[in-house]
Amino acid sequence: MKLNRPLLVAIAFFALIFSVNAQSNNQSQPLPVIQYKANVDSPLTSIERRQLEEVYGNKLNSYILSKPQRLKAIKNILRNRIEIVEFSDPKDQKESQLLSEVSLFNYYVPELKRDLVFNKNTFNPLKYNFSFYSRGASMYRVDNTNYFILIKPQHQH
Repeated sequence: MKLNRPLLVAIAFFALIFSVNAQSNNQSQPLPVIQYKANVDSPLTSIERRQLEEVYGNKLNSYILSKPQRLKAIKNILRNRIEIVEFSDPKDQKESQLLSEVSLFNYYVPELKRDLVFNKNTFNPLKYNFSFYSRGASMYRVDNTNYFILIKPQHQH
């Protein structure tokens, strides 16, 4: 049986459309809605306020504090998504990007500096360009220590 040219073109066109549609559906799964814990409704602590001031400087009010959803997302990062753990056993330690390799988030405060000594109680994760909004978890190793900074994904199940 002989197929005519217009029919072949139509078949190829529909095959291409369905192929592209199938590929885009596989690559872009919808993200679930972010479920915040109740603790993000509490006001900023004095420590959190200082962390924000250190990073946002005189832009803090206009870019963060005056935007309730942005403030909630930052409180979620600080309160629920950052964990600093110490692995004393070398076999528990995984290859990770070093903290010294992560650039500073100094867009609003150009004179922002890295801490000379790591202290997990005073560490400000907002100072660094961490992968806060990636789909998966991230882990960074604090140079010359057994400390790791874990960043949980915002879309946790």
